[in-house]
Amino acid sequence: MPNNISIGSLISSKRKEKNMTQNDLALKLNVTDKAVSKWERDICFPDVALLPEIAEILDLNLEDLILGRKKTSSNLFDLVLTAVSFAMGTAVFILSVLERLGFSNDSIQSIDLLGMCGLGIILISFKSLKKISKE
Repeated sequence: MPNNISIGSLISSKRKEKNMTQNDLALKLNVTDKAVSKWERDICFPDVALLPEIAEILDLNLEDLILGRKKTSSNLFDLVLTAVSFAMGTAVFILSVLERLGFSNDSIQSIDLLGMCGLGIILISFKSLKKISKE
């Protein structure tokens, strides 16, 4: 489970990661730098109408901004995309080997499907365990 931080702390850290000043962010949002300062110190919160724009500028999705979560490179979408890519590449390799060994097309398709599913599950499990062990 990700460590949640305040919206203000998240805005501050993401702004700094992007080498932006409070004034830079304020100009993009058409607010004052004092407003940004208050958000970052958790004195007040940004207007709800500004949240989508703040999320876009800081390269966050809206849910992560609201919940105070930093975007991680190992989110579920990335995990699934990696697992599917890995499984597809492995399946193509296995398919070419099986064809050279003379297996029938029906046998190859069954083995291919099972192999892709298995490899995907293994990769997702491995990455999840790795992520949990880091936390």
